[in-house]
Amino acid sequence: MNIQQLRTFVTVVDAGSFSAASRVLGISQPAVTMQIQSLESELGSTLLERRYRRVELTEAGKVLIPVALRVLSDLQAMREEIAGLDGHVTGHLVVAASTTPGVYVIPRLVGGFLAEHPRVELTLLIADSTEVVRRVADAEAGIGITGAEVKGGRVDYEQIGVDELIAIAPPGSPLAGSRRSVEQLAHSKLVTREVGSGTRQATEALLAEHGVDVDSLDIALELGTGEAVVTAVEGGLGAAIVSRLVAQRALALGSVVELDIEGFPAQRPLYAVTPKGGPSQSSRAFLEYLRDNVARG
Repeated sequence: MNIQQLRTFVTVVDAGSFSAASRVLGISQPAVTMQIQSLESELGSTLLERRYRRVELTEAGKVLIPVALRVLSDLQAMREEIAGLDGHVTGHLVVAASTTPGVYVIPRLVGGFLAEHPRVELTLLIADSTEVVRRVADAEAGIGITGAEVKGGRVDYEQIGVDELIAIAPPGSPLAGSRRSVEQLAHSKLVTREVGSGTRQATEALLAEHGVDVDSLDIALELGTGEAVVTAVEGGLGAAIVSRLVAQRALALGSVVELDIEGFPAQRPLYAVTPKGGPSQSSRAFLEYLRDNVARG
């Protein structure tokens, strides 16, 4: 077993097919096939099921993939450490961020970070908080940024800043115009993020703190992005709890209004997520940059 075989295996899984992996790796499809066959022969197990235009992991493949990712991650970290002996941070850094920080916080910081560390190549992946934590734990990302801690994640968390949550509704909503209780908000029709998002977890925790049974909420619609939630509120589907960053444009246009609800605005933490074994050199540099540049409220 060698590093090239593991890299080819991971690339096939990520790309979804042998032909796509060959384009990513810049080698022929028969060469990709030969690498996978050699790996399977050495392990004595089939790793990938070849289906029409796609591949799927076998049970053996599911065992190998996290190990392969860790090996490749450790190898990259070692290369970064050696290359950084001259005092320069280098390497390819994959940052995974949940939707709100990934869209509204991290992009505005990347330029300054890369100006300080021009030898770093950075890729930003956006997913919900649960997926961000999984990617960091499985070494698919060097560092993550989320708006919530995910139970059971094999990672470490560090609060690096805060995000402000507000309640919004369409103009003319019965909830608008005077101070309302959290119970009144909770008993109205709501638009929410999907299960697994940091905003959804923070919202449910906040409501539960005020004695609200979150299982009894009247949820009109669950959506995959904060922008979609705001659009649904603009369309009159209900009220919502969202980041002020996400709602600021609609608030400025007057297409939604901020509700005066007891306990709001509320702050939720923003966390840096790092692997249990410690971050790589480039991840450590990015973490330091986040500590210095993300608003702490």
